[in-house]
Formats: sequence, C-alpha cells, structure tokens
Amino acid sequence: MIKAVLIIAILGLMTLNSLGQGVPAPEENIPFLVTFGNEAPKKYGDDDHCQTFFFSIPKTYTKPFYIRIFDPETGGENDERVKNFNTTTLFSFYGGKGCISEQDAREVDPMGQFKSGNLLYKKEFGSDEKYDNKWTTIGPFNAQQGEYAEQYFGYIFKLICEGTSGDDGNLYRYFLSTSPNENIPVPGGNAFTFEYTFRLHKSHKQISHIYPFVDENVISVKQHNFDGDDDGELKLFSVRSKDVELALSGDNESAESVYNINSREKGTSLDIQIIKSAKDSPNNNLVFYVTNQYGQAMPFYTIPIGGIPKYKGNLIVKPTK
Repeated sequence: MIKAVLIIAILGLMTLNSLGQGVPAPEENIPFLVTFGNEAPKKYGDDDHCQTFFFSIPKTYTKPFYIRIFDPETGGENDERVKNFNTTTLFSFYGGKGCISEQDAREVDPMGQFKSGNLLYKKEFGSDEKYDNKWTTIGPFNAQQGEYAEQYFGYIFKLICEGTSGDDGNLYRYFLSTSPNENIPVPGGNAFTFEYTFRLHKSHKQISHIYPFVDENVISVKQHNFDGDDDGELKLFSVRSKDVELALSGDNESAESVYNINSREKGTSLDIQIIKSAKDSPNNNLVFYVTNQYGQAMPFYTIPIGGIPKYKGNLIVKPTK
C-alpha cells in the first residue's frame, strides 16, 4: 500500500511540476514567507523568529540544482518596518545525514538539534539595496549531498531563515531551480515545511491554500494557527469533504480544530483555505501547522502530493471541538 501511495504521489508531482517550484507556489496564493528579527514581539505574527523549509530532489535527477532567494535583505520595498530598519536574517542550507531524520528538524519549534546535517551554505543579510526586490542564488548543489528519505520522495535538503537581530519583518520567497539565473523547475522536485509563517494578502476576498499530506497512518489531524486577526474564514476541502469550518485565531491568539480522516483521504492532500474578510487589511502574518493524532507535525507541500484534491462525495463533516 505504501508503494502504491508513493507511485501516485510521484505521478502527481510529475503532473504538477509544470506549475512551478516557487515557495510559496502560485497555487497557494500566498504573497510571501515572513521572518521577524529576534527582538520582535510575537504579536507581529511570528512566534519563533525562525522558518525551516525542506527541498526534495528525486533520485532520477542527476544534474546540479540551485536555491534562489527573492529579496533576502530586510529594509526595502516588500519588508515590514517597525521604526527604522534594524534587522538581520541568517539563511543557512543543510544536507547530509540527519538533515531530516533528526527528530528536532521536524518539530515546529527551533530547539535542540534542528540545525542537523551538513552545513553547505550560510549568509547573513541586513539592509542592502543590492538584494532588495531581487533574486540571489546559492549553489550549485548535487542531489547526493542531501539525505535520502523515501517517505519524502527523494534527497532532502533544509533551508533555515532566522531573525538574528532587530524587530522588522523580512518578506521573501524561494525557488528550486535547475538554473542559477532563471526560475526553471527541477523535474519531480518539491518543497515542504512542518510550520508555515507567511503574509496574507492585503486585498479582501483573496483565498490562500495550504496542502497537508495525509499518509496511511493518519487517523485525525489538528490544525493550529496563531495571530489570524479574525481576518476571514478558515475552511477545509478534500476528496471527501467540502466547506468544513475550522477555527481561525484572533489578534495575538491561538486557535485549533480537529478533523477526523476517512480512509478515502489517506494518501491524498487536504486543501485548507484561508478566505480573507470583506475588508482590506495590511500586514497580517499568520503561523500555521498541522499535527496528527499523536501530536506529530505533518508536512505540507507547496506542490500538493497526489494533486490538488477534488471533492468526490456529498458528505459534509463537522470538525471535533
């Protein structure tokens, strides 16, 4: 059964590869990732001043690849200024043994050995117009420099962004590319995280999407979100359910909901939608993660495993309070 799920997942990746490998991906409709300096209070919408993303390179890919970072500095057009820009962020890239197999690497809080693996690159960025609103590239790297993990569909690498000083918000994006100068997808590649901190759209009635993957062992999922500012609605869609209302947090508050998994949903992705309210609201940042029935954080992929779920039934299920 596990092999069947892997085959379906790989076929889904091949089909969706043409959609691109940006982080966030266009299908997620999320403007930017965000990481605040370590002096910023949590109420700004970042609960730990750190964000970890993993990149999966398939076994069949044998050419070099690159990680491209859009606007890595803090002090320009896209970033969130508190007073005067005073923030630095550190980007560090890891591969090798322990990159993802180390348990601390898969937790939602940056503690213990979360920087496990072999350090391949690191650079700290402050306020520098040379990098403002522009792409910078790290690499080249080869797949074999990663840690092979079949359950994550290939050789795994880890990119950590940490706010090392200041209190401003760094807004940025990634792209997994075959080219150092252009955003060209790696065939069969993907990116995922266990906790997402991101900027919501300013304009009203926008819908953002998060795609947690449900493996064969998942019985129920619990979504956790922080600092949603009551800015709209949170709903779940799957191959079995649609319009399932989930709890969205208020300002500087946390909220959670439980959803029970049906056998039809195993080996597929869920589509959790953040539907903006009817008013425009700038600078709303949200922290989001999902755990299974054991409290273990689940991965969500920028390119949903098995494809974007299509509703195939007529049963509407209410979450457990």
